[in-house]
Amino acid sequence: MRILTVNPGSSSLKLSLLDPDGSVVTENAGARHEIAPMVADMPRPDAVGVRFVHGGPDFTGPVVVDAKVTERLEALADLAPLHQPASLHALSEITGALPDVPAVACFDTAFHATLPDAAATYALPGEWRERYGLRRYGFHGLSYSYAARRTGELLGAVPDRMVICHLGSGASLAAVAEGRSVDTTMGFTPLEGLVMASRAGSVDPGIPLWLIKHGVPASEVGDALESRSGLRGLTGTGDMREIRERAEARDAAALAALDVYHHRLRGCAAAMAATLGGLDALVFTGGVGEHDPSVRHRLAEDLAFLGVSIDPHRNDGARGDTDVTAPGSAVRTLVVTAREDLEIAEGVRRCLR
Repeated sequence: MRILTVNPGSSSLKLSLLDPDGSVVTENAGARHEIAPMVADMPRPDAVGVRFVHGGPDFTGPVVVDAKVTERLEALADLAPLHQPASLHALSEITGALPDVPAVACFDTAFHATLPDAAATYALPGEWRERYGLRRYGFHGLSYSYAARRTGELLGAVPDRMVICHLGSGASLAAVAEGRSVDTTMGFTPLEGLVMASRAGSVDPGIPLWLIKHGVPASEVGDALESRSGLRGLTGTGDMREIRERAEARDAAALAALDVYHHRLRGCAAAMAATLGGLDALVFTGGVGEHDPSVRHRLAEDLAFLGVSIDPHRNDGARGDTDVTAPGSAVRTLVVTAREDLEIAEGVRRCLR
């Protein structure tokens, strides 16, 4: 089965056409309004898989899209405002261009459906939790699922206790026990957890309440937490490469931002390892996780008390899937190229079998 995978971002998207063996036939990337022309330039697929960030409480696995499913996905749009509308738009464009080709929605939240109640439950009033579905959903699940599976292939078996770091513009961590998610840093929405490019990560909930009480419109607070916080709020840019260059030039704001970024990353990574009761493997993926050796080096040093040690030469030269573990280290450390397209395609095949 030849599958077209659709991975929308907040302003752009990537299309990949995969053969049954997972090899890429063709790829295309562009703006959201260019979907139909991009599809027209590709060979016809047998099925389409579209990435959705949020599946809510109902979608815990890939699902064939119909009018009822689309309606339920639209109701989740305000939980992931940077991404869910983009996925809905891409789905509409794709089904319009390929009306006779089955479309499957694949969800970033699905991998975290295995979270135990202790990890998924917020200590909020029961009537709120039941009425509004308030719980920890977790995100980046397609990336985590692939990274866990690929790590198992590289090491010969999936490690019992693995912390996976998906570090990019959006960033989160997952504690993975024997291939299953048991804890993660993102929650009800993708706002919680690590410091990200433009998202604040975890903040005292009293701060937005205080701001609203003192006259800042709720819409402005929400926009700031999503789009004007994180590294951008600290330095004026969310681009880690630019921040790194400025830090090397001893720019005070960039140096402070990296300290804030790593303080949160270190604490959250240690918390994930605590959930697992120890650590067998540390895995980096995502744009920053794959391409910034300094981030990997600093976190490895921060987690040395857990047995993490990486080889500096392997780390600096890592390209693609790479084992960067130092000789004698108690914990294996790997860099894994993010391949959400392969995970989407696998989900489509499972769904349509």
